[in-house]
Amino acid sequence: MAVGSPFLTGLDLDKYGLSWRWPEIDCAHPLDGGEAGLLYRSAEDTAAGLGRDGARWRLAFGRPSADYGKLAGKIETGTRVTIASQLPAADVTLFDLAPPAVADLLGDTLPGRVARAFRRFRRAPGAFKVDFAVEGGVPWLNPDAGRAGTVHLGGSYAEIATTEREINTGRMPERPYVLVGQQYLADPQRSAGNIHPVYSYAHVPHGYDGDATEAIIAQIERFAPGFRDRIAGQASHGPACFAAANPNFEGGDIITGAKDVRQPVFGPAPPCRPTTSASRACTSAQPRRHPDPACTECAARTPPRKRSATSTASKASARYAPTWIAETSG
Repeated sequence: MAVGSPFLTGLDLDKYGLSWRWPEIDCAHPLDGGEAGLLYRSAEDTAAGLGRDGARWRLAFGRPSADYGKLAGKIETGTRVTIASQLPAADVTLFDLAPPAVADLLGDTLPGRVARAFRRFRRAPGAFKVDFAVEGGVPWLNPDAGRAGTVHLGGSYAEIATTEREINTGRMPERPYVLVGQQYLADPQRSAGNIHPVYSYAHVPHGYDGDATEAIIAQIERFAPGFRDRIAGQASHGPACFAAANPNFEGGDIITGAKDVRQPVFGPAPPCRPTTSASRACTSAQPRRHPDPACTECAARTPPRKRSATSTASKASARYAPTWIAETSG
């Protein structure tokens, strides 16, 4: 995501000798029996490994991405915003935080029905993270998984669907969906000799207060027999840890809200008319559509430090050009 950021690409980091480092394979999805689907940076290379589904992949992802342009601005850090009166006057204010936090911050400036909708915002399942120090790396059954920066462990489509259904109903599955990160493949300096850092996290029920460490290890061991014996150290972090580090991640919800059919389209409050939102004083910003022209809602994934930015934007590209962006942890 960072390499596609208009802001970061606009910094011309290569002038300072900085460059992106890549693993040989972006992502792998191993299956029982040793097979694996592989995601390369090249759409054509990915399609070549998908057999009869390759043509569909080419159709969906073979076109170049659009250039979204660049925005200039000023970023200020170190200030925690807790009430609307702390914000300067602006045409539009964008908040990168969860909808309940928007309601708390804006208080009576929000219409009652909008505030209630924000507070009823449905959360997504949580995440349980385990960081490993692994001697010799993960012994994947499929060697290509050992070349991938990210590995998804969930088995077949049917198994993943069943597992996610259980999690969304509050039950912890025996075999949770697990994501494994092997960034040391692109950046060997992260390793200490033959000890390599490997991070992992599992999807767990919202607010899960159990320990998913063993379930994560077992899921990795399923596709990498012998992994358990290579663990030199580990550290576990449950949903409560995520919420303590960033209040937007309440219950361990690191994707900030249920991603069903309705909520990603309409956000926390269905609009009265398009491109309008909740409070003429402030707007809440992934841009969501709300019932008042001054308010738009954001992704709410920023860590719990206050940052604000002033910027200008062409009014030809949007009905309301943002001149102030405020990010807060609530």
